Amino acid sequence: MFDRIALKITKPAVDGAARQIVKFGFNADQVTLTCFVLGMISAVLIIVGQFQIALVPLLLGRICDGLDGAVARQTVQTDRGAFMDIALDFLFYASIPLAFAIADPPLNALPAAILLAAFVGTGTSFLAYATLAEKRGEKSTAYPSKSFYYLGGLTEGTETIATFTLMCLFPQHFALLACIYATLCTLTTATRIIAGWQNFAVTKK
Repeated sequence: MFDRIALKITKPAVDGAARQIVKFGFNADQVTLTCFVLGMISAVLIIVGQFQIALVPLLLGRICDGLDGAVARQTVQTDRGAFMDIALDFLFYASIPLAFAIADPPLNALPAAILLAAFVGTGTSFLAYATLAEKRGEKSTAYPSKSFYYLGGLTEGTETIATFTLMCLFPQHFALLACIYATLCTLTTATRIIAGWQNFAVTKK
């Protein structure tokens, strides 16, 4: 819901940082992999109970995630880069609830499972819509810089990271936060399914 606003606000700083990264000789794929590694470090720290410390690599990783696309646009954009970006993002998003479940199974396992199931809904509806929109030659006017059709929703990257931040700051409330966010994700899935039902009713020739 807030991704479009966040991207607009941070674009000048992101583009400037991307130029510096390019000057140092790094490419977009390296930035994407760095982002993923930082996310996995955050997950491991959560598993061992270092919740607040886990916020550092988590947020650094998300900053990197905003940079890889900008670096690619200033150098070379590839299908491999777009694929790795979205695939590793989804793996990262799944790793955080799983980490909380491992950290405290009796309290967190069920809420984490509910949230992961909700993530499956948002992820599959997002990718299914993007695949068919690409097939039909449609482009997203709201997110023109994305490598694929980006269908927004109530829960996007900005909201997810904000929720993960709250979970790390208040781990004792993980179950409540997970269930609330799972509900919002379910609403997002529903709106995307409705959009697909309406927009793909007639096959383009």
